[in-house]
This record gives sequence, structure tokens and C-alpha cells, in this order.
Amino acid sequence: MATDWLGSIVSINCGESLGVYQGRVSAVDQVSQTISLTRPFHNGVKCLVPEVTFRAGDITELKILEIPGPGDSRHCGEHMETAIPGVGCQVGPSQNGTGKLLKKPISSSAPQNIPRRTDMKNQDVIISPQQQCSKSYMDRHMETLTQSKGFRRRHNSWSSSSRHPNQVTPKKSGLKNGQMKSKDDECFGDDIDEIPDTDFDFEGNLALFDKAAVFEEIETYERRSGTRSRGTPSEKPARYRHDENILESEPIVYRRIVVPQNPNKEFCTDSGLVVPSVSYELHKKLLWVAEKHGLTLERRLEMTGVCASQMALSLLGGPNRLNPKNVHQRPTVALLCGPHVKGAQGISCGRHLSNHDVHVILFLPNFVKMLESITNELNLFSKTQGQQVSSVKDLPDTPVDLVINCLDCHENAFLRDQPWYKAVVDWANQNRAPVLSIDPPISEVELGIDAKWSLALGLPLPLGERAGRVYLCDIGIPQKVFQEVGINYHSPFGSKFVIPLHST
Repeated sequence: MATDWLGSIVSINCGESLGVYQGRVSAVDQVSQTISLTRPFHNGVKCLVPEVTFRAGDITELKILEIPGPGDSRHCGEHMETAIPGVGCQVGPSQNGTGKLLKKPISSSAPQNIPRRTDMKNQDVIISPQQQCSKSYMDRHMETLTQSKGFRRRHNSWSSSSRHPNQVTPKKSGLKNGQMKSKDDECFGDDIDEIPDTDFDFEGNLALFDKAAVFEEIETYERRSGTRSRGTPSEKPARYRHDENILESEPIVYRRIVVPQNPNKEFCTDSGLVVPSVSYELHKKLLWVAEKHGLTLERRLEMTGVCASQMALSLLGGPNRLNPKNVHQRPTVALLCGPHVKGAQGISCGRHLSNHDVHVILFLPNFVKMLESITNELNLFSKTQGQQVSSVKDLPDTPVDLVINCLDCHENAFLRDQPWYKAVVDWANQNRAPVLSIDPPISEVELGIDAKWSLALGLPLPLGERAGRVYLCDIGIPQKVFQEVGINYHSPFGSKFVIPLHST
């Protein structure tokens, strides 16, 4: 009878307009040809209404998902599945106890065989039988199906078996195991015959994508909208160093120092800033104005000695050479000074080098009267471990690590004719040690010793090729002092006190 279907879980396909419904059968009316489902699910989503009713004319396909026995109260949404329209099939048991679709067409008029469940290893896991029927089967033979003797016989045998006294009741662990098996069957339970034998055609699918047309459409849209192209840019992107700012709010001005006279030579720093050279007269005026404002000669000598000693320590190897853990011989520096202010700058540099554990040999010729600045610097140098000599014979016969040249002067050119000067120049040229010149004279004056490096003060002079590579040190001249002598000045040093200069 129709009441035998009550409590069954079914899946009803109502076509594309209404979709697929699943639920438990609550009522079957043979007269009006309707069927009602309680706790319905529509396309896998639980409905808001507790019950829905379908006419036979709206049903495209009907699947019987489960016919529970007496006492079975599992939720109707645990075994919902999507109906497969078209082919009717019969449910048969698989080896692991789960239901499996068989490729055997069934007759629309014959009653359906419902297999019994079997016990597996003392675990009575209940597996629901399933049936599938078409719309014609639902319309024409619902009464025959409900009144089928075979169905009643099997249903009665099922009911009797469920009430058998020796039946093992489902355990909690068995139910959990059954859920796991149901999930495994959903993932791996497809028939191997249904797996397609043909491989996926990657090349054919890729050919369906017209890449050129898509990129052309993107470029056309970007040209019309004015947006930036996402393809390869026409211009090569700028590359920045680790110490450069990539967020520029205004263009960089590389010429920040402007001198009143046309410079004979220009240099540039590592960052590209232009540093023009100045004449000796303008440089002398700059130092005189700075001294008038309080930057005395003693301050300038101290600042020059610190910067020159820092550069010399870097040339000697820096922390790799001057390390307390190193037990090798200390570096030796020969300091050649003349009896003038340039010589006083060299003596100040030698004092700082000696304080940093450098072996300094200071050469200074004997004069009856010395400048006050030289006397003061010699007094401080004598308190260090440095060695002072006045004869070329006392200079080392072996090559030293570095020679610092402070013999030449901008004004007293007659010193180059002195015997001691010529002897010292010959010794320096034969020693084969690298030479650092501090504040060398301009290129018009013939230098006796070729330098590898030269250190300029404040602003460089137009030095020649014999001066070697030019470095610039900051001796602390304020910006307004530069403006007072007619120089529009902006410091090129940045975070350093000694920077290298490159010829433009």
C-alpha cells in the first residue's frame, strides 16, 4: 500500500525550473497523485518550510534513497545525493557492505528487489537500500509498486528481521565507522568502468585561449582610459642603490655649489653632486674669513689632523689591520713635514695616528725659528710614542706602509732648492711606498713627489694628474662664511667627513 512508503528518504527531480528536493516521505495520496516530504532540502540547502507537496506531473525523476526499518530515526539529511536523470539503475551490495550502482537497467513494471543487510565482523552497520525510478514509473505504476506482493514480502521479512531477538544493535563506534565508510564510498566508490580512458587535451584547451586578442583588448582599454600599461615598459626602469630614496618629491639638483669665478676644473661625488674647484686666492680668502669669525688656525689644524688621520687609517687597512687581536707588526708611517702651516697640519695628523697605535716617524728639518703653530704641535707630538728625526739618514731604509707628504707649500717655493728637500724627495721616490699628500699646491707648481692620493680642505684646488686621486675633507667652515666670499654652498659630505671626488 501507499503507507508502506512512509518514512522513506527520496530524491525528487522537478526539472531545471524547480530543482531537486530531498526529504522523508510523510504522505502519499493515490487519488490526487501527490507526494509530501518532511524536513525537505532544496538543491542541498535546507528549506524554511517543514513540509512540501509535489504533483506527479511536476516530477521528472524520483529516487528512493532509503527505506528505514522500524526504530530507525536517523536524520533525513545524512544521505542526501543529487539525482542522476536519464538511466534507471538498481542498487546492489558491494564487498565493503555499502551500496553500489550497477549498470543493469530495470523494468518499469517489475517490483524492485531490496537486498538485506549483513553483519561484518560483529559490527551491525546498517546500509540503506536504494532504488531509482523514472517519471513514467511514478505516474503509471505507483499503485502497482505499493501493492506489489514482492515488495510486501520483502518489507515484511525486513521488518521481521529487524525485530529478531538475536539481532545485534548498532554501537556508537560502529555508527562512526559507518559514517567514515560512507565518506570513503563518496570519494572512492565510483565504478572503475565509468572513469574515462581518454587523456585531457591540454594543447587543445590552450588553443581555445587567444592570448594575442586578450592582450590587444587590454592595451586598447588602457590607452583609452589612460592607465599605466601592465606589459613591458618602453623605458628602462631606474635602478637605485640601498642608500637612495626612491620616493622623490622634487627633482634632484646636482649643482648645489656655485662659485663666483668660472672654475678651471670640476669634480663630482659618488652621489653625482658637482663640486667645482676654486683658485688659491679664493681659497685663501675663505680661510681668512673663517678665521675672522672664530674658526682659528688651531681649530683648523685639529680638524685637518683628524680627517687626514681617518683617511690614513683607512688606507692602512682599517679594522682589519688595526685590531688588538692581531699580533703582527704595527704599521709604519713616514711623515714628511716642512717648516710652514702645511707641516703643522701633518704633525697634527701624526699625533692622531700615533694615538691609534701606528708607528709614526716624523721628519722635520732644523730651523732656528719655528712658527708658533709648529711649536705647539711638536709639543703635543712629543707626548706620544712617535719618533722625530731631522736627518734623512735617520729615515727607514726598508719600505714603510705609507708616506704622508706635507713638504710643499703654496707660497714658499724656495724650499724646493734646499738640500734637505731634495734628499727627502729622493728618499720618498726610492722607498716605493704609497704617498698621501695633504693640501698639495696647485698644478702650476712642480711637485717633487708623485702622490697616489691627495686630500683637499673645504673646496678642492684645480689639481693636476700628479696629485693622484683627490679626496675632500670637511674642516668645519659654516655655510654663511661661504656666502660671505660669494660662494653659494650646500654641503656635499652627507654623513661623512671625507669623501672621494671624481674628475668630470
